Amino acid sequence: MRVSILGVTGSIGQSTTDLIACEPERFEVVALTGGRNVARLAQEAVRLNARLAVTAWDECHAELASLLAGTGIETAAGEAALEEAASRPADWVMSAIVGAAGLRPGLAALRQGATLALANKETMVAAGPLVLQTARAHGATILPVDSEHSAVFQLLRGEEMRSVTRVVLTASGGAFRDWPLERLKEATPEEASTHPTWDMGQRITIDSASMFNKALELIEAKELFGLRPEQVEAVIHPQSLVHALVGHADGALLAHMGSHDMRHAIGFALNFPERAPLPVAPLDLVQAGRLDFAAPDPARYPALGLARQVMEAGGLAGAVFNAAKERALDAFLDRQIGFAQMAPVVAQVLDRLIFSRSGGVDSPSLDDVLQADREARSLAGDCALTMR
Repeated sequence: MRVSILGVTGSIGQSTTDLIACEPERFEVVALTGGRNVARLAQEAVRLNARLAVTAWDECHAELASLLAGTGIETAAGEAALEEAASRPADWVMSAIVGAAGLRPGLAALRQGATLALANKETMVAAGPLVLQTARAHGATILPVDSEHSAVFQLLRGEEMRSVTRVVLTASGGAFRDWPLERLKEATPEEASTHPTWDMGQRITIDSASMFNKALELIEAKELFGLRPEQVEAVIHPQSLVHALVGHADGALLAHMGSHDMRHAIGFALNFPERAPLPVAPLDLVQAGRLDFAAPDPARYPALGLARQVMEAGGLAGAVFNAAKERALDAFLDRQIGFAQMAPVVAQVLDRLIFSRSGGVDSPSLDDVLQADREARSLAGDCALTMR
């Protein structure tokens, strides 16, 4: 099977390479892409015998080319090269580029008819209808790889969607779930970068602490599974063992459980439609001991309320929400604003670009989405400066 991994140097990409390396005779690696960690990118390209290695940054190309000199592995750099890599014929493409930067390469993979293993939630948040339309037009398949959406996908197999009444995504609550609310104003990027259960990259870990990650996932679930906003909800589940639940008209609530290891969701997508043995520890219920659930506090997690407004608004609201969130996170990491100021920045941008404008774009094009993304980032930067 021909495979490509977009975002190979991140945590999802690394878990994907672990699974592929277990069966080298089964996979032919077409392309690998990464960011500034060119040493890791080159290492994986050699280990997996990839045909092409691409860094997103032009200034990193010389180092990448030097590291892979004499290997026969082609190298390239830049945004256009990322799209070209995703366009190369492959049967299965992992989309694990962080943020809105994954949208264009993801669409390129769909246009060549590949199965897209989607770990980039921002793709569906910013342009869900466009992504689904592109997949249908080119006979491509989308398999969700977020642990929650993979769980929902598995729970829905063989079920009639008309019987589904609700989808519940679980959230650990992040690093600050037990902090006093007043203390959140003083939270530092270092404190926000420690997750209680999952081992993830810095940005997604901070998004977990603010629950912006779960807000994005609620929107993604609505788009992926064709749900109404009121059918999607989130609950705090500190153990992170139940990944999602699906409720039905007869009152049944079906749950997907498993250890917190992303190789399960990735392996499911890699072997779909079959289930194959994976190097994942089985869940020991006796050792787990208990499962706790609680409603998220709206004052602690305002991002969830914003997600509700975005789902109701539709159109370009998702693109604006995601772009403003990414820019607000940049400002927090740069210590321009505090942890508790990220949500107000996003709210201001949504108010000015979406909620205060009459009418909207019902079926946004890629150009519409990218223009909304640029405007939201610029405005979010301005809003962040006013809060300093």
